Amino acid sequence: AGIATIGLLGAGIGIAIIFAALINGVSRNPSLKDQLFSYTILGMALSEATGLFCLMVSFMLLFRFN
Repeated sequence: AGIATIGLLGAGIGIAIIFAALINGVSRNPSLKDQLFSYTILGMALSEATGLFCLMVSFMLLFRFN
């Protein structure tokens, strides 16, 4: 079940890339800060959802085959 949580690594990297893109976008065009932030929150939620699905599957595997 520990190997099944590797998907959480992907979610963490995805969130880091999303916020790095936010910092890059705001530094290029500060007037779009509010619009970029709302897109960032949406992207973070989608990336975190995939990580939570992976965590849910790993718990299902842990308790089903234990």
